[in-house]
Amino acid sequence: MAKLIYAINMSLDGYIEDAQGNLDWSISDDELFAFWTDFQRLINTCLYGRRMYESMVYWETARAESSSHKAAATREFAQLWQQSRKIVYSRTLQTVSSARTHVERQFDGDVIKKLKASSEADMSIGGAKLAGQAMHAGLVDELHLLVDPIILGGGKAALPSQLEFKLDLLNERRFQSGVVDLHYRVLV
Repeated sequence: MAKLIYAINMSLDGYIEDAQGNLDWSISDDELFAFWTDFQRLINTCLYGRRMYESMVYWETARAESSSHKAAATREFAQLWQQSRKIVYSRTLQTVSSARTHVERQFDGDVIKKLKASSEADMSIGGAKLAGQAMHAGLVDELHLLVDPIILGGGKAALPSQLEFKLDLLNERRFQSGVVDLHYRVLV
């Protein structure tokens, strides 16, 4: 059975967007990009909320023309993302602009349970609201919380409210930038 993994960049005070909806505070360097590429290698299905999909769909057409190391890393991540199946949960999105993608109009925990049971590789979930629904339904198996060294003071919370469960710390990793990856398993 595949694991459903919620992996997200967040501020030290727990936000994924600032109060204006911006993500530009998040650190993005070569070391973190390599982390996300390694993570994407493990994933064959990505579950997205609409806004997360709209920010990730860039990778459908991303092209790196030069032969630099950075360009090679960009090409590799783009290829991995393009090969993944993508399911977007949205009531408003009319069309998708990436291959291997379809839209679900509503969250259905039973459908996700079946996907996990039939998948040969792990699955990721992106978007705080969608991930919160999956956590409330007991579907999320692991979390990668990449904590950036910044306090935003408000915005969109990375984790849902009114939810309580215990976690087992599997690993922690400190990046040169000061970002810390806290990798947890959800205890049932």
